[in-house]
Amino acid sequence: MKSSLTPSLAAESVLWEYGLTCVAGLDEAGRGAWAGPVSAAAVILPPDPSIQDKLTGVRDSKQMSARERDFWEEQIKVLALDWSTGLASSREIDELGILPSTRLAMRRALDGLSLLPKHLLIDAVRLPGVPVPQTALIKGDGLVLSIACASVLAKTCRDAILVQLDKEYPGYAFARHKGYGTARHREALAGLGPCPEHRFSYRPVSSFTRV
Repeated sequence: MKSSLTPSLAAESVLWEYGLTCVAGLDEAGRGAWAGPVSAAAVILPPDPSIQDKLTGVRDSKQMSARERDFWEEQIKVLALDWSTGLASSREIDELGILPSTRLAMRRALDGLSLLPKHLLIDAVRLPGVPVPQTALIKGDGLVLSIACASVLAKTCRDAILVQLDKEYPGYAFARHKGYGTARHREALAGLGPCPEHRFSYRPVSSFTRV
């Protein structure tokens, strides 16, 4: 079911009024998947209220179809002042845990920006050790336009990686379920065992023998 909630520029506008015109929204994708990396994106929108109308179709990426995400991905990349994505691998997730790995992916996304943000708006996460003022917002991807844009880029980036992994590791249907826990994925694990891109610290992956 799609949400009727429309992300706005309310959070960004308050910061713009204080002269902080370089505000980055951050979000992640893939925290709950059984395989593949966790991805993150950082998006800096121009400090212009008209950007709301230009990105009117952007929502929390989970509330959008694949076709909608692909369309708005291109629009976001054209209209943003700056954007970047970052990843943390399945091995890093196993070694560090998912929350530290999510933060690592977000830091890598920030490192990829050409502009230096003056404030960060982040979906539900804080980044200790990052010397930039930041605000963590619960359900920020449904409320804040720059975070919603980041959610789209994080999702499309990760989906493209899983499509490629489907070619490298046929039989798991990664292109279909994107590494998430579906009945088809469980059946593949039972028949093939995990591949190197699986998260061995996750159940039910940990219950199968490494190939």
